[in-house]
Amino acid sequence: MNPLLKVVALALITTPFIQTGAIPSLHYRSLAGLTREELELILPRLEVAPPENPPGPQNDTSAKLVDDAAHPWQAPGPNDMRGPCPGLNTLASHGYLPRNGIATPAQIINATALGFNMENGIARFVTYAAFLVDGNPITNLMSIGGKSTLTGEDPPEPAIVGGLNTHAVFEGDASMTRADTAFGDNHSFNQTLWDEFADFSNRFGAGKYNLTVAGELRFQRIQDSIATNPQFSFVSPRFFTAYAESTFPINFFIDGRQTDGQLDLDDALSFFRDMKYPSGFFRAPKPMSADGIDQVAAAHPIAPGANNGTVNSYTPDPTSADFSTFCLLYVNFVNQTVKGLYPNPTGVLKDALNRNLDFLYDFIDSPACPQVFPFGQ
Repeated sequence: MNPLLKVVALALITTPFIQTGAIPSLHYRSLAGLTREELELILPRLEVAPPENPPGPQNDTSAKLVDDAAHPWQAPGPNDMRGPCPGLNTLASHGYLPRNGIATPAQIINATALGFNMENGIARFVTYAAFLVDGNPITNLMSIGGKSTLTGEDPPEPAIVGGLNTHAVFEGDASMTRADTAFGDNHSFNQTLWDEFADFSNRFGAGKYNLTVAGELRFQRIQDSIATNPQFSFVSPRFFTAYAESTFPINFFIDGRQTDGQLDLDDALSFFRDMKYPSGFFRAPKPMSADGIDQVAAAHPIAPGANNGTVNSYTPDPTSADFSTFCLLYVNFVNQTVKGLYPNPTGVLKDALNRNLDFLYDFIDSPACPQVFPFGQ
């Protein structure tokens, strides 16, 4: 092993653990992208937790009060994980997820159903897609973000950037309220971007966020990144998650007793900034997913692509999946993204990856898009 690499790897596993809800940080850090030598050092220190079957649809899918006495809001502590997804942040702050922000895929699927009425199929697909690249398949744990700056540590430990904060898969450029990773902080609430969110809602939605606003703001955020971020990337899977991200506030952050599809800006700010349900909030009245995504994408069509290292150099990428080639999204994600991060897994790691890939494919399960097996069957 390269001596420098060995020093780095040994430092990773011998640094005293920072406790977060009694879970050592090594146990929820992603293993994606580690070398064989690093894995050989780290894997023996992990407690194996076999993948658990994902939960199915909930029995009660009605609108109901979710800001209830059993789920009071609590501000995250200094060691609690929060990240780029305001919905997951809110679920953790209300206790639908573990409040420390460390969860299993099954806990995330259950929490999104109970707290937001997210449809089971889409919840499973996005959860396992995120988990395969941002989670720890050995321990079956994932962080919903990085973590707050620690206080009282001597010497202070730098904030961990990992979990869903990892760039270009779940999190990505041109977010509505988070900055591009090239600018340093891709997961914290960004006031400047919120001001743009509010401005577009006032201009195109009469003070509310709706699908019309979503289409205009999504295009503007893409243009902002093209003009300012030389490393801007807008290819699959981010191409898909960006448009879904634009619809989620309408589908999940509007009180379930409303039927007009108009998100109040004070309520939106409660989720995006404060990680908190508006007082007395009811979840959606039926299982929801990315409803309206076609309308948002059609407002200003753009092909997947990227800047080439300079601003204003956006070039379409014909190898990226788009809305007409969803199967290609799955195939490229498995064969390129996951395989690239885990080029030659063995033993319990390979078994765990294969099991989670099975869970991912369950959402597709179509003869028109047969399952692929990057690590063999």
